[in-house]
Amino acid sequence: MAEGVVRRNYTTWDDEMDGALFEVLVDHHNNGDHSQNGWKPHVYCAAIRNVKEKCNKDITKDNILGRLRTFDRYYEVITKILSQSGFRWDWVNHKLSMDSDDVWIKYVEAIKKEKGLAS
Repeated sequence: MAEGVVRRNYTTWDDEMDGALFEVLVDHHNNGDHSQNGWKPHVYCAAIRNVKEKCNKDITKDNILGRLRTFDRYYEVITKILSQSGFRWDWVNHKLSMDSDDVWIKYVEAIKKEKGLAS
């Protein structure tokens, strides 16, 4: 690698890490530790500590902020899909559900047309 080139060290999140993070965030949200501008500083410390204890992974506040941005994008996509006819949220299995496979096929075709990818 050339001198002066800095490679970013990305954190790969897994379900266990997500669970440890959200366990802290939900608890602190219920305690009122979330403001309009984001989380209070001690919440990030608690989340970092919980992920380390439960998953033996070192993360930083920046890792948490990046993960929350990722979940914001997921939320936008899922909300858009759920607004379409034929889709619903399965509360038992915690995932999207469709009335039929045809609903998904039509949705994908509509997205392709919207993005100019139709064949």
